[in-house]
Formats: sequence, C-alpha cells, structure tokens
Amino acid sequence: MAPEPLIRPWATPMGIHHWTQADVVNPLLVRVFQSMRATDPGTQAGAAFYASRDDLLQRVRLSEWEQLIAFLVDGLRQTVVLANQAAWPEAKPGLQIALRGIWFQIANQGSHHDVHTHGNCSWSGVYCVQVDGEAKRTAHPALGAANGATRFYGPHFNQLGGAYMDFGNAYLQSAHLDVAPLPGQLVVFPSWLAHQAMPYQGETDRIIVSFNASVHAASGSDQLHAYDRV
Repeated sequence: MAPEPLIRPWATPMGIHHWTQADVVNPLLVRVFQSMRATDPGTQAGAAFYASRDDLLQRVRLSEWEQLIAFLVDGLRQTVVLANQAAWPEAKPGLQIALRGIWFQIANQGSHHDVHTHGNCSWSGVYCVQVDGEAKRTAHPALGAANGATRFYGPHFNQLGGAYMDFGNAYLQSAHLDVAPLPGQLVVFPSWLAHQAMPYQGETDRIIVSFNASVHAASGSDQLHAYDRV
C-alpha cells in the first residue's frame, strides 16, 4: 500500500449539538438565572458582566434543569466517543462522566471574557441560553459577526508571534475559529483549548451555561496503561 501523501496528526476535536427542547426550557432558565443574579449580595448594580459560582448542580432544583444537564452530558459523551474511537481498544469501556463545575454567565454592554483555558478537567462546554437574534447580533456597527461569539485559538496560535510567514505556511494564518452563539447550541471542546467570549452588546443579555467535566472508564482510568500496551 502506498504511503499517504499527507497526514494531519494532532487534530483538535470539537462537538456541536443542538437541543430540541431549548425553545421551551431556555426562557425559564433566563428567569432563574436573572433571579439568582439579582439576589446575589455580591452583585454590583448595573454591572455589564456577571458569573455565578460553579456549584449550580447543588443549587438549582428544577426538572427542566435536569433535562438540560442530561442533554449536556449526552452531547459530551457523543463527542468523547468520536474523538477517542481511534485511541480506545475495540471493546469500548463504559464511561463515567463527572461534571466538575457548572455555572452561568450574563454579559452585555461590550463586556467579554479574556483568553483562557480550563484546568482540572479533560473537556469543557458552553451552552447558549439567550442572545440577540442572528441578524440583529451581527448588524452591530463595530462588532459585526464577532459580537458575542466564542473564539477558539488553534494549538499553533502561540507559535505565530514573530514567525516567518509566506505562501508555504499559509495554512497557519487562520489561527482562530469563531463559533456564533445560537440559543440551544452546545459546543464541547478540550479543556486545554484557548478560547474567549468576544465583546457583546445587544438588546437582550448574552446568557450562557459553561461546565467542566472529567471522563473515566467504568472500571477506572488506570486502564489507560493497559491500552498503551495493546
């Protein structure tokens, strides 16, 4: 068999999922989150940005919230299985998924969340609860299509500063990916992937739910050592 003329090792897996119950449940979540923000003694009046604590699993007790959690975990599970299908042995292990933290953020007035990664987990996700409609959001005269988007930076991004650029490495020059915020959309990504919430300004607040998760085989992740010997 002839060798492959081109290989692309170390691709970055991401998953995008859409929740069919979003139109029904999201308006309720908006009211719940706004109430939690209003009753938080640490909230600054008129602040453009608010982030809750990451303990929503313990604080929110609603059947609709449980439905969302089930959707988030299922979307994560699907992404993890597809991302690892070449690395796991033929007998795929049962998975234990632990949400290590889950929180919501409310943003407006041009606020943003600077570039960062997430620690102490292998996967993270962001679910859009509310944002201006697509046409209105992208019509902002200064922010345009990037208004409220989540921007992901490729693994090679840190190598671009001062790097030599010509037609031979033009593939490196698209160093980021903007994912538009759409209510009901879940984006799952590796926790090490640098990302940021771009500045947002709109008639309605940009409200998202974020989470961190760890994933283990049902019989323990020490099985990974055995996989290396397969």
